[in-house]
Amino acid sequence: MTGTDQAGAGVGRTGADPGEAAPTGPGGNGDVALLIADDDAVTRSGLRLLLGAQPGITVVGEAADGVEAVEQARLLRPDVVLMDVRMPRRNGIEATRQLLAESKELGDTPKVVVITTFENDGYVTAALRAGASGFVLKRRPVPQIAEAVRVVAAGEAILFPTALRRMVTARPLDSAEALPRAALTDREEEVLRSMATGLSNPEIARSLTVSLETVKTHVGNVLTKLGAQNRTHAVVIAYESGLVVPGFTE
Repeated sequence: MTGTDQAGAGVGRTGADPGEAAPTGPGGNGDVALLIADDDAVTRSGLRLLLGAQPGITVVGEAADGVEAVEQARLLRPDVVLMDVRMPRRNGIEATRQLLAESKELGDTPKVVVITTFENDGYVTAALRAGASGFVLKRRPVPQIAEAVRVVAAGEAILFPTALRRMVTARPLDSAEALPRAALTDREEEVLRSMATGLSNPEIARSLTVSLETVKTHVGNVLTKLGAQNRTHAVVIAYESGLVVPGFTE
């Protein structure tokens, strides 16, 4: 499902199926357990107060830097970490990479949503490569940030395609990161393009006139062949490789 924020940047939601059960975790009562990591105490307190008042979210803790974010995630086992990028001791990119690597070994991996001030913040792309499930802008209304948290907790991804295109096309493509197109079938490339435009699995199924299970199989194959941590990472690879370019439409 694709929406549009007030600044005109698309909000792509991809991954989980409609009707999928809400995640349950330390938040209790089916609420999403959220950990907020931001080095600014005022911002952190404000987010805790405002997001904690949103339906379906329980804020279980805070962290003032990347080191503390990893430590608190180990202790509190949140469903989602709302991670600022520019923090002392360890930035949000390294914290995301460490957190997800450690959690994967334990079989209890939280989702990470990067929260940033600027759409063209180059650090965001690196965070997505580190395994973050998406990013939101700090200036967005609180209900939109809350929705991003809930969407990611349900197994989807949050993308702002316009901003993402600007970020990945503003930097030279490393040939080592180029998409190994020969490894993807024509149908898998179609599915990857659809993912990059923010379509959900059911929307891709309708667009390509195939079953939902077929789409899920193709998505899994794409992630495996690209070595992508998640759908968001696959989309970054698609843009960086030139398979998807600014202005692409189905």
